[in-house]
Amino acid sequence: MRKKIQFSLLLIWAICFSYFFILMLKLTLQYIPLKNDAAFLQIKQTEVSEIPYYVTFFYIHVYSAIFVLFSGFFQFNNTLLKKYPVLHRNLGKLYVLVILFLSAPSGLFIGFFANGGFYSKISFITLSVLWFYFTLKGFLFIKNKKIAQHKAFMLRSFALTFSAVTLRFWKVILVYLFHPAPMDLYQIIAWLGWIPNLLIIEYYLYHQSKK
Repeated sequence: MRKKIQFSLLLIWAICFSYFFILMLKLTLQYIPLKNDAAFLQIKQTEVSEIPYYVTFFYIHVYSAIFVLFSGFFQFNNTLLKKYPVLHRNLGKLYVLVILFLSAPSGLFIGFFANGGFYSKISFITLSVLWFYFTLKGFLFIKNKKIAQHKAFMLRSFALTFSAVTLRFWKVILVYLFHPAPMDLYQIIAWLGWIPNLLIIEYYLYHQSKK
């Protein structure tokens, strides 16, 4: 019975992830070919015209995030880990390298110019710093053969990676239910996009530690 429940939960997670991953892929494809006024950039023309390298860092973040989301998802599959450990390691290396050298630094840069004012900026900057830190710690722990700590920090890292999905999910829900002003919406989803994810992981890790 327990195995059936675990399989059902895994299946539900896979279906949900696949659905949102396809949506994220469609959003990414909006930025191909590279333009200065594509999609979200239409409301960021001040930054585009006045902030050096804003567009460069924006596209680095957009293009790299989809690879991080994809590779990160498979890192927590026990079947993959046991049967294909080399693939697990290679996907893990891709995940870590892209976050540390592309996604997190570019996210930090564009976070300084986030919509919604001071509170939104603080949220996205904090998110980028924690994302880098959790990922680096997870990598260092596995280098030192500390598997439990490695898994814990990579779960934290992926919780923040998945904020790319949950942020947009909350945006749709809040707009549909409450119709908030655009700047108010950005301030809310800036925090709502990642804090619940991290709290869920912390609860899970706490529960696991008590077993």
